[in-house]
Amino acid sequence: MRCYLILILLSALSFAATAQTADGSPGTYTPPHQIAAAVSADRIEADIARLVSFGTRHTLSETQSDTRGIGAARRWIEAEFNRISADCGNCLEVFTVADFVEGQTRIPNRTEIVNVIAIQRGLQDPHRMVLMSGDIDSRVSDPLNGTSDSPGANDNASGVAGTLEAARVLSKYQFAGSIVYAALSGEEQGLFGGAILADHALAQGWRIKAVLNNDMIGNIKGVDGVIDNSTARVFSEGTRATETPEEARIRRFTGGEVDSPSRNLARYVDRMADQYITNLDVMMIYRLDRFGRGGHHRPFNDKGMPGIRIMETHENYTQQHQDLRSEDGIEYGDVLEAVDFDYAAKLTALNAVSLASMAAAPAFPANVQIQGAVQPSTTLSWDRPTGSAAENLAGYRIYWRLTDAPQWTYSRWVGDVGSFTLDNVVIDNYYFGVASVAENGAESPVVFPGPAGSFGD
Repeated sequence: MRCYLILILLSALSFAATAQTADGSPGTYTPPHQIAAAVSADRIEADIARLVSFGTRHTLSETQSDTRGIGAARRWIEAEFNRISADCGNCLEVFTVADFVEGQTRIPNRTEIVNVIAIQRGLQDPHRMVLMSGDIDSRVSDPLNGTSDSPGANDNASGVAGTLEAARVLSKYQFAGSIVYAALSGEEQGLFGGAILADHALAQGWRIKAVLNNDMIGNIKGVDGVIDNSTARVFSEGTRATETPEEARIRRFTGGEVDSPSRNLARYVDRMADQYITNLDVMMIYRLDRFGRGGHHRPFNDKGMPGIRIMETHENYTQQHQDLRSEDGIEYGDVLEAVDFDYAAKLTALNAVSLASMAAAPAFPANVQIQGAVQPSTTLSWDRPTGSAAENLAGYRIYWRLTDAPQWTYSRWVGDVGSFTLDNVVIDNYYFGVASVAENGAESPVVFPGPAGSFGD
């Protein structure tokens, strides 16, 4: 009996558990539900409170103090990543990525921008990476004021706290691909931390397949008067920022305006919410970011890496970039009391299951091509990975949808092949894509054919 109970426990904790569905495809695995349940609102609250305790985390603030300013904050974050790593047998590589910036409107003098990074290496495909980020820095009304108190509880201690908590939860598991946890600096001054890390990633040969940027995930009371803890927004660009004129010409005739890798990453996160997060509906926003504004996923998009922004649905502008004050009966400032920690935990859980599922998936389909003009059928083809990157590959699932449908609605399991023809499915009437499927049931995002939808090699 004891051995039987041990086997049940090991099966519940393992990503290797599989089942067979009616169509013969690999079955789903159970850990995403366990991962979502393991996220702690109490730990997120404690982390946000600790970040707020540094007084200000402005990019131009104090760096030598152990108790105040961005220097103290980033050293605490690094220590926390190291503590998480110690708990998992040193499973995280913790380090900083930094560079100097000067001569900018919001950084006039030479200033070091320091990002704190932790990498959880994959077992089979360690250079394939998915990344979750939050921003360390905060600000008040004057973007150059690095001395006044700037709690930045929601913007964006909530994103950093969510990233730390995701690391705590996911470090208990092992994955095929790698997960990067990033606390970025310099966001309020011009997205400098993200740009520095994106350049570092390219120089190091990181194959970043997804960036989940979390910027304000803790507010449920909007300035519009709406109180809402059951929705979240996901912003994603429509066409790749790195698209060439020739790729634009191809897209004009074959489609792909709403099927960039970032857009299909957003669809993937939306599906994760539907499957694994209770009482959370994702609102996919077909825009790079909020109107006329920016976030730290953009520097990665600019370098050709798929990235999205995850955040609350209803913002409260009286709590963003504001001096602490009371005016006409309104309390201004980004304070701890305005954060809903259960909601922040819910969005953190969404990140965690999305990261886990992508990292557990096999190599994303590469070089996806499509044919079928003037035919009663549609043929898709792709490159199959080799070596250790293919160890967990079970096969592929083809998806299609009507061209005006926001989400993939039809699919077919096709097995471990490099091409497949859908008979009597006319190419002119649908959009198509393909996802890789692991032996444990984990799937990659859907990859749209051609350069418009490519996640890279």
